[in-house]
Amino acid sequence: MGPKAKKSGRKKRKITKAERLKQLQEEEERRQKEEEEARVKYEKEEMERLEIQRIEKEKWQQLEAKDLERRNEELEELYLLEGCFPEAEKLKRDTRLLSQWKHYIQCDGSPDPSKSPEINTFISLWKEETNETLEEVIAKSKLVLNLIDKLKLILLETPPYDLEDKNIAQYQGSILELQELLHLKFNIATEMLLRQASTLADLDSGNMEKVIQDENVTLYVWANLKKNPRYKSVRFSETQIGFEIPRILATSDIALRLLHTHYDHVTPLRPVPTSLQEHTATVTHFVKDEVQNEEAAISRELQEEGKQRENESNSVQEEETKFEEEGDSEVQMSFVQEEPEATKFELEMKLLSETVLSAQLLLIENANEKPCFFEDNEVDLCQFTTLGGVYHLDTLELPPQCKPMKGWMIVEILKEGLQKYIYPPETTEDVETENAFPPIEVTLEVQKNVIFFEDPMVARWDAEGKHWQTDGISNVSYKSEERLITFSLETFGPVTLIQDSHINMPFQSWELRPLDVNKVLLTVTTVFTEIQIQIKENLCMLASIKLNNKKHSSILEGKWMTPISFICTLKEAGLNIFPSGHSHFYVVINYKLKEHLTEEPTQKPNWTLLMFSGDRAQRLKINEDSEAFSEALQEETEFHSTLYHMVKDFASKKAMEKIRSSNCQVIDSVCYMLLSTRLLSYS
Repeated sequence: MGPKAKKSGRKKRKITKAERLKQLQEEEERRQKEEEEARVKYEKEEMERLEIQRIEKEKWQQLEAKDLERRNEELEELYLLEGCFPEAEKLKRDTRLLSQWKHYIQCDGSPDPSKSPEINTFISLWKEETNETLEEVIAKSKLVLNLIDKLKLILLETPPYDLEDKNIAQYQGSILELQELLHLKFNIATEMLLRQASTLADLDSGNMEKVIQDENVTLYVWANLKKNPRYKSVRFSETQIGFEIPRILATSDIALRLLHTHYDHVTPLRPVPTSLQEHTATVTHFVKDEVQNEEAAISRELQEEGKQRENESNSVQEEETKFEEEGDSEVQMSFVQEEPEATKFELEMKLLSETVLSAQLLLIENANEKPCFFEDNEVDLCQFTTLGGVYHLDTLELPPQCKPMKGWMIVEILKEGLQKYIYPPETTEDVETENAFPPIEVTLEVQKNVIFFEDPMVARWDAEGKHWQTDGISNVSYKSEERLITFSLETFGPVTLIQDSHINMPFQSWELRPLDVNKVLLTVTTVFTEIQIQIKENLCMLASIKLNNKKHSSILEGKWMTPISFICTLKEAGLNIFPSGHSHFYVVINYKLKEHLTEEPTQKPNWTLLMFSGDRAQRLKINEDSEAFSEALQEETEFHSTLYHMVKDFASKKAMEKIRSSNCQVIDSVCYMLLSTRLLSYS
C-alpha cells in the first residue's frame, strides 16, 4: 500500500457563544421590524377601509335622505300617472254596456246569456225540440258554444261592482246546463242515426260508417251489423283513425263512436280566480272614488284633510295587512313601515301606488297555498294542461233497427234511450281465460291548431273521482308529422291529451319595444319557441311564432282580441307563457331597461339593470355579463321610490314624452300582459 494522503484545507471555525447570541438578536430585531411594518400597513389599510366605508355609508345615508325628501313629490306624481288605470276600467265598462246595447238592438233571436230569463227560455225551448239529426245538433252547437264563451268571459272580465255572488252562481250554472244539454243532444242524435244503421250500411263491408267534420266537432260512428269475427280493424273513411277491437266486440251488437270535441266540457269548471276577484275588488274601490270625483281625488286638498286621514287610517292599515298576507311569492308587494318623519299623505300615496300594482296581478291564484296532494296516476291540473279538446270514446249497444213494412218504416224505440256497452263487463265469472278482454288499440288525430312541444301524454277521465288519470293506458306512440297518436285503452271513456303547463318556462329572454304611437311589440323567447305579441289600445294580437328558429303559421295570427280572450286562446293552442299562482312550485325562478324609441332593433345594446325591492328602486353596478349578483349601486346614481322615477333619471326627454302621452288603454293592456307573463321572475 502506498503512503496515506495528507488532509488539505483549513478546519471550519466554530461559532462562539457571543456570535450566536448576536445572530439571534439580529433575527429577533428583524422579525420585530417586519411585524411592526405589517402592523402599520394593516392599520393604514384598515383606516382606509373604514374611511371608504364611512364615506360610502355617509353617501348612502345622503341618498336615502334625498330619496325620503322627494318621496312625497314622486308618489304624488305616480298617483297622477296611475289615473290611467281607473280611466281604462271606465272604458272597459262602457264597452261592456255598449256590447249589451248592440245585442239588444240586433234582435237576431239569440239570447243574452247574462239575462237569466233569456238563457233559461233558450234552454227550455231546446230541450223540447226532438228528432234533431247530428248535422242539426252540430249546427246548433255553434250558438251554444258562443253563449258558453260569453258567460266565461263575463266571469273573467266583469268587476265585482257589476257582478254579485248570485250572478256568478247563475252564470256558472248556465254554463254547466248548456254543456250537459249539448252532450245529451249528441247522444239523442246518435241514437236516431243508429236506429237506421241498416239502411245506411256499406255495400262492401255490410257495416255502417258515418263521419261528420265541423270546426268545433268531429264525429265518427261505426255500427257492427255483420258481426264478422275477422273484422277487427275499424278505420274511418280510408284514414288511419280508428280502433283495433277484440273478437268479443267484433261479434257483438255494438256501435263505436268517436266524438272529438275541440273544446273541453269534461274538466270541472274552475271558480273565478281568487286574484281576479281581489284585483277587481281593489280596482272597484279605486275606480268608484275616481268616477265619483276624480278631480277631488288628485287635488292638493288631500294634504289638508287631516281629520279625514285620521278616520281612514284604520282602514288603510287593514288594507295594508291584507296585501301583506296575500302577496305573491314573486312580487312581494308588502308594505314597508314608513319613517317617523313620513307624512300621512305619503303613507296614503304609497298605499294607492302599491294598491294599483297589486290590483294588476290578474289570473294569478293565491301563491301561498300549495297545490293539493294527488293520488297515484291522478293528473295534477296545476302542473299539466289538457290540449286539443276531448275524445269521447264510447262502445254503444246497437238499438233496434228500422224495418220497412207496407210503405212504412217501423222502429222500436227503447224507453231508456241510448245505452253504453260495458267493456270489459263488470262480472267475468263465466270467462275462462284472463286475456278474453284485451285492451283496445286506438288511433286518434291531434287537432291541427294545437302545438305540442313534446310528445303528448294521454289521460282518461275517472267519472267516479271526477279527475283525469293516466292508468289503464299503455303502448303510447306519437307520429308528429302525421299528427297521429296510438295507444291501448283498457276501457272506453273520455280521453284527452295533456302537456306540461310550464314547458316554456323559465323564459330565455324577452323584449318590449315600441312599433308606433300607442303600439308595442312584446317578444318572449323560450327553449322551444319565440312568440311575438302586438299590443294596441285594449287589444292584443299574435304577430308571429317561431319553432326551432323557423316561422310557424297559425290561424291565430292577425286576430285582435282583448287581453283576457287572447290569453285564454293562446293557452288553448298550447302556447302557455302565463304562470299561475302555483307555477313557482314547478319552475325554478330567478329574482333578478334599455330605452328603445324606434321599431328597428338595437345592435349590441348596453342594457341597464334596475332593481326594485317594493319600496325603493336603484340602478345596479353589475351588467348582464357579470358573473355574480351584487346590489352595489351604480356610480353617480340615486335611489327613487318607483321604477318610473329611476328610469326618468337617465331616459331621454323624447322617451319620457312618449311615456306621458301613451293611451291609458295601451298602458293597462301592457301592464296586464307583463304581469300575466311575469317576465321578471320567469326569465
